[in-house]
Amino acid sequence: MRSLDRLAIIDQKPYLTKRELALLWNKRGKNLDNKVQTLLGKGELISLKNGLYVTKTYLQRQLGNIAYVEFIANILYYPSYLSLEYVLQKENIIPEAIYDFTSITNKTTRRYQNKLGSFSYRSLKPELFIGYREIGFNGSHMIKIATKTKALFDWLYLKTFTISLSQELKFDLRINWELFDKNDVIEFGQYAAVSQVKKMNQIYKIISQEVK
Repeated sequence: MRSLDRLAIIDQKPYLTKRELALLWNKRGKNLDNKVQTLLGKGELISLKNGLYVTKTYLQRQLGNIAYVEFIANILYYPSYLSLEYVLQKENIIPEAIYDFTSITNKTTRRYQNKLGSFSYRSLKPELFIGYREIGFNGSHMIKIATKTKALFDWLYLKTFTISLSQELKFDLRINWELFDKNDVIEFGQYAAVSQVKKMNQIYKIISQEVK
């Protein structure tokens, strides 16, 4: 494959693994490492995390495209889906400004920082790795992102309550309950049943009374 062809492929990919670079450049070991480090030093290759990269050219084409960053949030730590505060703010459920791309994984908790932003991953048991939808990105790729109800469930599931469930849910957390309807309550109840956690069933009962 000609060098120009390889460059065109590299510049069209939303992310590149070290294995892909090895195949495209036909380099291995120290030769591959040296080429990666050289391009990183020149700023032509951007590190998303150890072993995962994107070209400066591709990244410049994605400036202002939040969907690309959401897609990368899924890729940085797999499997994962966007949820928690990021989705709740995006759906106007909570008023706080959120700067992290927060996600759920069924693996251990993890955090990454790169030129795209800060990415945090909280862990839930495999049975609760549900409640997300897939949105198309760039043709063949998909973004996994929680429904607003699942994002709320995940957030409350991982939250420590210090006063009382009722007071914090109704007042202190400043949740915009007007954006939920009875179907959302039913959905929340399904997750609570799967969780088999007493706190979540109590929250479900409170929400059932709060959402008209």
